[in-house]
Amino acid sequence: MHVGYGAVFQNPNNQLSDHDVWRNEIRLAEMAEPLGFDSIWGIEHHFDDYTMCPDPVQFLTYMAGRTQKAKLGSMVIVLPWHDPIRVAEQISMLDHVSNGRFILGIGRGLARIEYEGFRLDQNEGRNLFVEYAELIINALAKGYMEGGAHTNQPRREIRPFPFKSFRGRTYAAAVSPDSAPIMAKLGAGLLVIPQKPWEAVKKDFEVYHNAWRQYHGATPAPKPLSGGFVFVDENQDRAEEMAMKWMAAQYKTVITHYEMTSEKFGTQKSYEFYRQVSKFIGKHGIDGASLDYAKLMPWGTPEQVLEKLAMVRDTIDANGFMLNFSYAGMPYDEAERNLTLFAKRVLPELKQWKTEPLQDPAEFDARQHAAA
Repeated sequence: MHVGYGAVFQNPNNQLSDHDVWRNEIRLAEMAEPLGFDSIWGIEHHFDDYTMCPDPVQFLTYMAGRTQKAKLGSMVIVLPWHDPIRVAEQISMLDHVSNGRFILGIGRGLARIEYEGFRLDQNEGRNLFVEYAELIINALAKGYMEGGAHTNQPRREIRPFPFKSFRGRTYAAAVSPDSAPIMAKLGAGLLVIPQKPWEAVKKDFEVYHNAWRQYHGATPAPKPLSGGFVFVDENQDRAEEMAMKWMAAQYKTVITHYEMTSEKFGTQKSYEFYRQVSKFIGKHGIDGASLDYAKLMPWGTPEQVLEKLAMVRDTIDANGFMLNFSYAGMPYDEAERNLTLFAKRVLPELKQWKTEPLQDPAEFDARQHAAA
């Protein structure tokens, strides 16, 4: 089983200086490979204390130089917020720097604060995502980018040329059910960000696999990778108490960042699914919804964490995890204890689970395509 470490860079209510947060988050991320984690993941967000990593590719480029073998994953690059040809260049450059260790994760974004901050109409979010994703995926396969109804990109080479295929190592976040067929058509595996009951996620995968067969026939889809917020403690009572505290606090940062209680949340075109989230919070209250969110996550004693992760693996046929250990303003000594106990008591067993290894990308010479 592939197990990755996710860095979040949260600073709720500005409790610390942003510099202190970054210094500590980098320190924990640098511990991941020596502790036995297979990958390190960065998350893109902008403009507030929710996640202060505006450029996951830059963060991962730094981590490429601080690691030897760990893969480097974006969870995710939010495509509508970027010029697609610049994204393709950055991806290719990071892949060269890391010698082919990059795992590409892409998404379309949800928060009003971010779309408006980039002066974009969120109603166009899905259209921009699909066009940019197609352009970038094709560019990484051919070594050049051209076209696009919105982009109208003149043909230009991606230099340095991509040197390894991204087929089988490109993933996309899909929370709403109507996103699953789009990701299948793109040929992307799914990154699961736990936000709804696992049985509902399982149904989304049925839609995804049906669409995958329609577009790709008998070619197997990449198996999914699942995120999650972890809290582990040897004492069951303390594990539950701290998990409910910090994971509920984490969900409250989600509610605030995405403005989930606002009447405008989920009203933009192609975001209508998210109105259900607002209705759920309205029915159960913020505290009730936060506790339900916490129950989705792997927390408890080491044995309980393994049981929860096994349930996730079996429900969606997960091929790997990318897990977060420092979140919601948790004190950094607690976050480090959480991480190291997981590495000592949970990680060795997880890595014994038999799953398909993540695909080793094939090398290719993009000069042949670029010259065509």
